[in-house]
Amino acid sequence: MKKISLAILAMVVTFLGFSQEDEKVQKSVIQEYTPSKLLDKGQWDIKWFNNLYTQTESTFNDGKEPRETFFTSTLDVFTGVSESSNFNVGLLLEFRSNVIADRDALDVFSFDGETGTARSGFTSFAPAIKFNPFKNVSNFTVQTAFHIPLVDNESEDGVFLDQKGFIFQNRFFYDYTFPSGDWQIFTELNTEYNFGKKEDSFANNSLNLTPGVFLSYFPSDKFTVLVLAQHSQRIDTGNDFEQDFTALGGGFKYQLTKVLNIETLYTNFVRGNNTGLGETFNIGLRALF
Repeated sequence: MKKISLAILAMVVTFLGFSQEDEKVQKSVIQEYTPSKLLDKGQWDIKWFNNLYTQTESTFNDGKEPRETFFTSTLDVFTGVSESSNFNVGLLLEFRSNVIADRDALDVFSFDGETGTARSGFTSFAPAIKFNPFKNVSNFTVQTAFHIPLVDNESEDGVFLDQKGFIFQNRFFYDYTFPSGDWQIFTELNTEYNFGKKEDSFANNSLNLTPGVFLSYFPSDKFTVLVLAQHSQRIDTGNDFEQDFTALGGGFKYQLTKVLNIETLYTNFVRGNNTGLGETFNIGLRALF
């Protein structure tokens, strides 16, 4: 009888052990693979993110003004290349479509290039690396990218498309998951040094600092609701232009399959100097395999 009891106990322990391993394997991407997480060798992370910013107010004027809308679509591709899973390489691509002169916000998807009201095209690409500088702090990573402009002119016929200048970008990521596993806080500091000919861009010879805080709640392992706060401060280093704004917002992420997840975000520019006071609508798809 004792032998039978011991055999049953061993089977239960073994079953529980396998169940716990399965739970770890089945942990969703949105829970485990925050921007602070590096990829294992041979893993791929592909993110397609779309941002639509629209405004009818700015700090340059009082009251309402003609609507301006700026659509940005980015494709970020990263892969793990080191056996120790502490170094990733990637490529960032950016496409933009902008409309002004009180055109409808959804006209950014017309891509008609109407003179004086619209422009669109691929505007930059950037080789990038991502690494973990401290082995004992695995949830702190740095992403470094060098953005190369593809635009000939920043503005044409009064329509701005994108900055004409090089950008040396460093993004610092850190996340912390609370013991319950239901709450997670993620922080980011984005630093961008813009350089090039002073006459080519309003942003050249300036340093942009953008800290952000994201608080996520997981009702389940496949779904998260989040709120965020971001501030951006452009420091002039030689082009006589400074700028800052603060944005608040929220959104959610959902794990569609083991590989694919979707996210949506909304932000509102609640204050600023030398900037628009608009809002953004964002949607992104991410595949990790």
